[in-house]
Amino acid sequence: MANGGLQYTFARLNIAEKLIVVNVLVFILDGLSMALLGFGFSKWFHLPKDFVAFFGQPWSLVTYSFFHGGFGHIFWNMLMLYFTGRIFMNLFDARRFINVYFLGVILGGLFFLLSYNVFPTLISANTALIGASAGVSAVLIFICAYIPNQEVRIIFFNVKLWYVGAFFILMDLVQISYGDNLGGRLAHLGGALLGYVYARQLLKGMDIGSGFSNMLDGLGNLFKKREHKAPLKTVYKKGRKESREDYDKQARQKKIDAILDKISKSGYESLSKAEKDFLFKAGKED
Repeated sequence: MANGGLQYTFARLNIAEKLIVVNVLVFILDGLSMALLGFGFSKWFHLPKDFVAFFGQPWSLVTYSFFHGGFGHIFWNMLMLYFTGRIFMNLFDARRFINVYFLGVILGGLFFLLSYNVFPTLISANTALIGASAGVSAVLIFICAYIPNQEVRIIFFNVKLWYVGAFFILMDLVQISYGDNLGGRLAHLGGALLGYVYARQLLKGMDIGSGFSNMLDGLGNLFKKREHKAPLKTVYKKGRKESREDYDKQARQKKIDAILDKISKSGYESLSKAEKDFLFKAGKED
């Protein structure tokens, strides 16, 4: 498939599916760097257990969630992200998904840091946090708390969502007592706590992630201003020029609609090169 086709396919994915693609690509690149170069670049993005080391790479509070320790680790995380993402996106938009997922990642990371700096018995453990589990747990527990009585099919049985959420929480609590990954399990619980509180507050009409959204919007607008800063000012005349621009916009939109209609009927590969190029450029301009 052509590069334009891959980009178009990626653009049509929902936000959970896009995160899955990014996680898989990072996993492959990290593995290749280790195999071909003899070292991995991922250590600069793992969340270290020590506060001093963390202050040297504060971005790791988010970036740790894109790295995984093995195939089983990423497989189960991405499988759970796919199914929970499908349910979530039937209820809300991508903006709220980003809020729940990444706030879960952040709170899970903070729980991890605290666990290795508050509990003396864990300080000697030489480890760092990686994996999307905290974000996945946040999304899972969010939907379990928001629609607890909704039933989902698990193999041969229908199970209410709150049973599913309770099972995963119980598993983490049990493994805290008997496992050797207390910090990681506490990170899961941190994400789960975020998901539960977010859902319960949203049912009361309060979106606790609105401030996070506003922060992301502010960062996005900052970069857009830098990208679109023009050295020269353009003076527009009213009247005929405005009507001409409206006409061009309408004509462009009609062409886009016709191409999308063709894709829905015959598939992306039925497009000509010119149509693919036009659709790709239109997507970048939008």
